[in-house]
Amino acid sequence: QVQLVESGGGSVQAGGSLRLSCAASGRTFSSYAMGWFRQVPGKERDFVAAISWNAGRTYYADSVKGRFTISRDNAKNTVYLQMNSLKPEDTAVYYCAAGLPITTAQRMGADGYKYWGQGTQVTVSS
Repeated sequence: QVQLVESGGGSVQAGGSLRLSCAASGRTFSSYAMGWFRQVPGKERDFVAAISWNAGRTYYADSVKGRFTISRDNAKNTVYLQMNSLKPEDTAVYYCAAGLPITTAQRMGADGYKYWGQGTQVTVSS
């Protein structure tokens, strides 16, 4: 069992930066791949970024490549999402997730993750 708690969301102007954190409980955190997803009302939850269990590989949605960076610290049971050059279209509730995805499709899809946080709101104003 893994419990996830996101923090770091807030309101920022376009062009600004935020750093999201996701703290995990449980001794098996380092065994899981971690992902960040985001969702706006009325739409599906979209993949943002993912990182392998040992941080050896990272994956990004095209919309955030070059602006967002995912990282993890297994000693602290924490995964991060550094978001730079934020745009109004980045406004959403951001969720972190833990799972054991095997394929790329699983890694970039919500079905590939078993545990989810409660989400943190990110609002970017123009």
